[in-house]
Amino acid sequence: MRLIALTLTTLASLVALAAPAPWYIWQSPSDRTTVCAQTSPGDGWTQARGPFKDSLCRQLGQPG
Repeated sequence: MRLIALTLTTLASLVALAAPAPWYIWQSPSDRTTVCAQTSPGDGWTQARGPFKDSLCRQLGQPG
């Protein structure tokens, strides 16, 4: 019983430390279109700027 309680306590503390992923401005190699996303929108896209705290890519910095 103690092992289960210790395991649950450890897992709960790890979840409390989790932070949201940062946002980046990604640029298309073909037509220079830019989008704000947490991960690459597809093959060939490159990170142009970032990281940002918000989904509009306006506040520079790491979220959390």
